[in-house]
Amino acid sequence: MVASSSSSSSRQGLAILFLLLLLLQFTSAIAKSFTNPPYHRKRNTEYIKSSCTATTYPRLCYRSLSIYATKINTSPRLLAQSALIITFRASKSTSRLMRKLSKTHGLKPRVALAMADCVELIGDSLDELQKSIGELVRLKRSNFQLIMGDVQTWVSAALTDEDTCMDGFAGKAMNGYVKTMVRKRIVKIAHLTSNALALINNYSSPS
Repeated sequence: MVASSSSSSSRQGLAILFLLLLLLQFTSAIAKSFTNPPYHRKRNTEYIKSSCTATTYPRLCYRSLSIYATKINTSPRLLAQSALIITFRASKSTSRLMRKLSKTHGLKPRVALAMADCVELIGDSLDELQKSIGELVRLKRSNFQLIMGDVQTWVSAALTDEDTCMDGFAGKAMNGYVKTMVRKRIVKIAHLTSNALALINNYSSPS
């Protein structure tokens, strides 16, 4: 039992380390984009702009992805993976804020309950996004349909978690600073998740 727990912790640690390396790669890609030849840079950004028309929030899609044009090039796989990583990073930041707000003194009982639910839901969403990023990395022609099906399921579940979090703050009784802060952050990551899902769906079923 102890050995099993240790093995599980080790695998989780490796997964987190791998994800951090991916995030580092994307950070360095921003710097490289400024040294990319103008023709290539324009071609890559036009590809992203065109791909984003398939999303529900195309302006947010283009704004969030265009700085990674050099990394993405014209690859639908890297486009989908980039959208997921951007969403994961935004969700991670929101999760930290939610945990901080949940410890605010003097919260109304209903607000405190909604916050606790949101912290758990965004935690679940992060897990689902992290699994999706890891699966896209090991994607091969032989396992394409299986993995893409899993990724679509997980990202859809992440979006549902985010929507459920927002539902918990519905009604005038929830109005106030906490609701405003939470809604602003959750709406953004829900829009990012929606866009990522659309790009994933396009990659999974090219026309």
